[in-house]
Amino acid sequence: MVETKTLTLAEIEDLSFRALVAAGTSEENARPLAVATAATEADGVASHGLAYIPIYCEHVQCGKVDGQAKPVLERPKPGVITVDAATGFAHSAIDQGFEALIPAAREQGIAALAIRNSYNCGVLGYHTHRLAQAGLLGIGFTNAPASIAPSGGAKPVVGTNPFSIAAPGSDGQPAVLIDQSASTIAKSEVMKHAREGKPIPVGWALDAEGNPTTDPEVGLKGSMAPSGGYKGVGVALMTEIMAAAMTGATLGINASPFSGTAGGPPKTGQFFLAVDPGTTSGDAYSTGVVGLVEAIHQQEGAHLPGDGRRNKRLSAKDNGVAVNVATLAKIESILN
Repeated sequence: MVETKTLTLAEIEDLSFRALVAAGTSEENARPLAVATAATEADGVASHGLAYIPIYCEHVQCGKVDGQAKPVLERPKPGVITVDAATGFAHSAIDQGFEALIPAAREQGIAALAIRNSYNCGVLGYHTHRLAQAGLLGIGFTNAPASIAPSGGAKPVVGTNPFSIAAPGSDGQPAVLIDQSASTIAKSEVMKHAREGKPIPVGWALDAEGNPTTDPEVGLKGSMAPSGGYKGVGVALMTEIMAAAMTGATLGINASPFSGTAGGPPKTGQFFLAVDPGTTSGDAYSTGVVGLVEAIHQQEGAHLPGDGRRNKRLSAKDNGVAVNVATLAKIESILN
């Protein structure tokens, strides 16, 4: 049984921040990542929470990510913001970009943010969630190192490549939050099983010949199983176009792994669209979203994407989060 310890969200943020700074990250870059780590733990996505802090720190120390990077923002068009993350953390680049994206979308009805030369952005839905909190429909894409093979092939050419849509609700929170990768499961979950020496379910990953496997190590050397077969490959290609081709970032097939220390900065990308619902639909948006949500919630046992994270988030504010003691020990070792 895994031993855990309960921490408050403030304690998780503080621990993350101190470890990142100790590893060589600037305070300006560490804070957005620490805030996101606490929020991710609150949402119950432990694979992208504190468990990633030792990896982030290792990657700062080996040069896979520049902890001292200073993102560069430009405005090539009134409705377009670009940010060169300068091989630093995506979180600080996204923060800087959102400061320009949100007011631009409110003023013009729609605006786009393209980020290149960045690192793993963590849980993509965390970022679109923030756009929904600002009253905007948030759509996000992020590419990753290649891990999904094309239909009929066995050699990975695109990453797990998540996309996310967050629709604002009347309470200042997303009414619907879709956040899913193009693979059956996020690659970080397979990596987590490999670290813990646990087998993975059939359907999560494939071996080098394209056959199903329950061995996470074999799966990591092979490819991730696309969600829905060829449809998942289509989603991965769509995201690759949006997050890499449309931003000038590195294609997943050429990006270094997010795991391990080899290969230098991955230089992947993110692309966000922010839309003001009132501009496109007037007052009809609220009625439409409420009707859609009610139609689903009225069905016994039915739930919306994002419901689970919302419930866990509300609980975490009052009760804290149970975190793996072994993970805490790894982080403490960085501080000592």
